[in-house]
Amino acid sequence: MATKSGYDLVVIGAGPGGYTAALRAAELGLRTAIVERCSQLGGTCLRIGCIPSKALLSWTEAYVFARDRLRGSGIASKGFEVDPTGMHARKEAIVEKLAGGIAFLLRQRGVEVVEGVARITGPQTVAVRQADREEILQGRAILLASGSEPVELPFLPFDRHRVVDSTGALSFPEAPRSLLVIGAGAVGLELGSVWSRLGTEVLVVELLPRIAAGFSPMVSKALQHELEKQKIRFLLGARVTRAEVDEGGVALRVESGGAEQTLVAERVLVAVGRRPCHTDLGLAEAGIGLTPSGRVAVNRLWQTSVPSIYAIGDLIEGPMLAHRAQAEGRVVAELLAGMASRMHYLGIPNVIYTEPEAASVGFSEEELRAADRPYRRGTAYFGANGRALAAEAPEGFVTVLMEERSGKFAGMEIVGSRASELIGIGALALETGASVECLARMIQPHPTFQETVKEAALAALRVRRSKSS
Repeated sequence: MATKSGYDLVVIGAGPGGYTAALRAAELGLRTAIVERCSQLGGTCLRIGCIPSKALLSWTEAYVFARDRLRGSGIASKGFEVDPTGMHARKEAIVEKLAGGIAFLLRQRGVEVVEGVARITGPQTVAVRQADREEILQGRAILLASGSEPVELPFLPFDRHRVVDSTGALSFPEAPRSLLVIGAGAVGLELGSVWSRLGTEVLVVELLPRIAAGFSPMVSKALQHELEKQKIRFLLGARVTRAEVDEGGVALRVESGGAEQTLVAERVLVAVGRRPCHTDLGLAEAGIGLTPSGRVAVNRLWQTSVPSIYAIGDLIEGPMLAHRAQAEGRVVAELLAGMASRMHYLGIPNVIYTEPEAASVGFSEEELRAADRPYRRGTAYFGANGRALAAEAPEGFVTVLMEERSGKFAGMEIVGSRASELIGIGALALETGASVECLARMIQPHPTFQETVKEAALAALRVRRSKSS
């Protein structure tokens, strides 16, 4: 068994958190290795998550826009041909291009990429099992960044045909006649939207009483209203209890409002959440503790119960978001290099990439009320925005929350066509400790969607002044 020593950092997992940490560590002069169980770099986000889904969302959104929204503009389409095979080929080409970019950067910065299955064998050692051999990597620090995987319902196992997870729903060879989506979070709503746009009858079943439960009730209500206009149906407060699968499709037994009903569809997408991938890492043998929910327990410096071993991203408590993992990976690398680095968790945006999109950052109204922190809310609507009207995208709004005593920006929620791009304004305001007055005074180019952010800030200031007068 060969042993390679002298590493400053050994990273397990080449997803967004892992490769970001490896690149930053190497940039700062740390000798770094990264271990990935397959030859494909980029992790779930790049390979079977964020990027492929956004490609399909972008193309199907453009298809629907040209087919439906241009009718009153003097531009008429004569018909479109939908080719799922071509879509999937283009999607994979984009993925490979981005993966190639990651591989290039790792080579350029001298990061050693090791393919194989990693297992922790000591505070500073990782065993990597390959097809015909095993080798040991020794490093001053180890970073766990192995990500997560979809949760399977015990009575409805994935079969990659009738019952699929998000990966399967990204690769249907053709639009199914009907699709039942279990779970009204980001994954369920986004992939349900993709296939609904291509003609599939989509019904979303959700245990909770509203969709997009990570957002405020105002956002949930507005988003559901817009998606229902797109012919997506919802069954809320409903529990799936049993399932029967055959070659004809899937029958789900569902309890809702004290009654039972059977729902039948050609395919089912199970999107009820994800769980951390750490079963094969040897955590228990290494003395690494878990939280009650099964995540890896870490301190404020991302150290596990073994101080030389760190963990980030989907493995630890918090939202399972690629950009969160990237930020953590960068900070951990900087800490290992001796820098005084930090991370502002309040500034992590949350986005659902439907049409319209939903996005939030910072405190919610519920959180401010629970903390007994007086606040003011300002809301402005895209229906009054010239650019939104010209772009045939008047749906939605921006809400800005302001701390009443200090006037500081506290949070933002957006429903709208460009929400994912606009929410960064709120993240920057939180990072810099900006006041809502600063947002209101920003000179925005005209006409742009950004002007609605400014109008929401002005509305919050007006509310504050009217209350004080």
